[in-house]
Amino acid sequence: MADTPTRPSSLINTVYGAFLRRLGGWISVADLITLMSELDVDGPAARSAISRLKKKGVLEPERRDATGYRLGEAAQPVFDEGDRRIFGSLEPAKLSDGWAMAVFSVPESERSYRYQLRTRLAWMGFGNIAPGVWLAPGRLLGDARDMLVRRGLSDYVHLFAADYAAFSDLPGTVSSWWDFPAIQEQYAAFTREYGPLAAECAGQRETDGSEAFRRYVPMLTQWRRLPYLDPGLPTELLPADWNAVAARQTFQQLHEVLALPSLRHVQQVTGLAEAAPDA
Repeated sequence: MADTPTRPSSLINTVYGAFLRRLGGWISVADLITLMSELDVDGPAARSAISRLKKKGVLEPERRDATGYRLGEAAQPVFDEGDRRIFGSLEPAKLSDGWAMAVFSVPESERSYRYQLRTRLAWMGFGNIAPGVWLAPGRLLGDARDMLVRRGLSDYVHLFAADYAAFSDLPGTVSSWWDFPAIQEQYAAFTREYGPLAAECAGQRETDGSEAFRRYVPMLTQWRRLPYLDPGLPTELLPADWNAVAARQTFQQLHEVLALPSLRHVQQVTGLAEAAPDA
């Protein structure tokens, strides 16, 4: 994971999601480029990334005292969902919670929707149990419903709240529905890269805001993919050597130490104040 350079657009998404939503959702282009330069992204690369995010509707231009961008209205639900996945409960699901099942059938003439469904369901952590049949822990049902509506895919899908009844060794079968080795390698890569930093930061009472920002944003950008790849399956269904716990502890330790100094640094650079809770 660390061997692949982080895209500037992903870093910008993180800056908006982690900080700017709390500060009114807007930033001047000049200040955003300043912050990106601290993450080793030069001006042309930052401007190119901003342009791509504008085309996707993630950012919308808005001039205040200076030219700037605010988070697009359509992107707000995506970031809200991300908060639930990234910062919500890190506890595994329970078998008693049941399952969310998505069943779809797409005509050949509209096969591009079939690809979109597979891609989006896999990204949300669904496992493929048969052609056109996907499964995830029941607690993902609401987010799956919202995503399908938001992406215009709901006409092709039936969503069910389901229970597993019989006829299989469920732990053994589940391992064929999700790629456990691939997920574990992602967790291991995260721990290898950021475990030493967590150890270094342990016990620190004060952290320089600029340094915290340079460390926190790339870390959060890499971490926020993992709660989507990992559906949070019940412990009884996971391999004995499941390594998510160590990675989550590393993330939590760094989040607790670096998030607030990073926010204060963004405020210092931008002069923006925290928005009221209902803003």
